[in-house]
Amino acid sequence: MKPLRDEGVLIVGSGQAYHNMRGFSGYGRSDPGAEAFDAWLRTAMLDGATRDRALMHWEQAPGARDAQPHEDHLLPLMVAAGAASGKPGHIDFHGQAIGKPISGFRFG
Repeated sequence: MKPLRDEGVLIVGSGQAYHNMRGFSGYGRSDPGAEAFDAWLRTAMLDGATRDRALMHWEQAPGARDAQPHEDHLLPLMVAAGAASGKPGHIDFHGQAIGKPISGFRFG
C-alpha cells in the first residue's frame, strides 16, 4: 500500500466498528460494550507508532466481540490504517448510528 500512498492515491475504507446486528434491537438502551470498544478505537487509531500492534490484538479490546462479532467490518479500517505507515490518525467524526457509537478516522 505504501507505494500507492507515495503516488498520492487516496485510499478509502468503509466499514463500521459496531456491527452486532442483534445489538441493534436494543435501540435507545445504553450499550457499555459498544461505548468501550469505540473509545478504545478512538485512542488506538491516533498513535501511528502503536496502531498496527493495537489492531493486531483488537479482540482483546474492551467490548470487542460484543461490538464486532465478526471482523469483516473492521478490515477496511485495518487496510486504510496500514497504508498510513505509522502516520498519526485523526478523528474526523464521532456520533451515533441506530443508537450505537461510531467514529470516522483519517490517517496521514
